[in-house]
Amino acid sequence: MLDQKIIELKEKLSAQAGLVEEMVAKSVRSLLEGDESLAKWVIEKDEPRANDLEIEIEDYAINLMALYQPEASNLRTLIMIVKINNDLERIGDHAVNIAERALYLIPRPKVKPLIDIPRMATHSIKMLEESLDSFTRNDPDLAGRVCKMDSEVDALLDQITRELLTYLMSDSSTIDRALELILIARNLERIADLATNIAEDVIFMVKGEVIKHHRGNSPMGR
Repeated sequence: MLDQKIIELKEKLSAQAGLVEEMVAKSVRSLLEGDESLAKWVIEKDEPRANDLEIEIEDYAINLMALYQPEASNLRTLIMIVKINNDLERIGDHAVNIAERALYLIPRPKVKPLIDIPRMATHSIKMLEESLDSFTRNDPDLAGRVCKMDSEVDALLDQITRELLTYLMSDSSTIDRALELILIARNLERIADLATNIAEDVIFMVKGEVIKHHRGNSPMGR
């Protein structure tokens, strides 16, 4: 009975993951395509759904723990689901941050062509997908590969920041827009960090090894 309930809970988590991945993709696409309606959809439609699902998953997991008092692997799995669920909710918040900044930037002249931000988004979404796959498959090797991908996102953030700082220092009229783009890049980096957190938790769950994330986890809250 409990095993079936956990399967159902994993399906809910998978739905939440799909929604959150979609939110990140939509928020970035709204910026690239100048689509205000897409950004507003993320903020007004997707975020409430993600928040409701996050609460539903957490309540379900806590109720299972209280009702069945699981031991060993089932307990670890339920605790992991709660942690991943929390990370997914935070990723959704970062997607909303990006959408809000896209709404500011869309009506204004572009500082520069956007090349590295879409690359960051692609990397971050791939890391999120693969970290969740590693959880579903109990695959610590895939989780380890996700952790290694984080350095690519960090490098892109550094490159974007340096380039945009050059723009705003040479032309003061670009300051607000350049800073918004830097904040978008930082939100994408935090999404990659949270995907790495999930992968590290998978490694701990399967192998009992603690992999310490090299970057700090200071929140960029809304």
